[in-house]
Amino acid sequence: MTLPPILPKGEALRRAVAWLAYQGPWTPELIEQASQRFDLSPTEEEFLLEESRRVRAQDKHAVKDP
Repeated sequence: MTLPPILPKGEALRRAVAWLAYQGPWTPELIEQASQRFDLSPTEEEFLLEESRRVRAQDKHAVKDP
């Protein structure tokens, strides 16, 4: 039986962010897929969801400001 490699704390989250960066706009569905693909904890998945909301809100404000 082969054991999965041991990843340093946060490495899975860094890999998920890198993967998401190549996928296009972050949607809740895409974040869920990344969470499953990289075996993220619920806390890490929630972090990604909050970060995507923050970026979308920031983008909306940037469009309104000349």
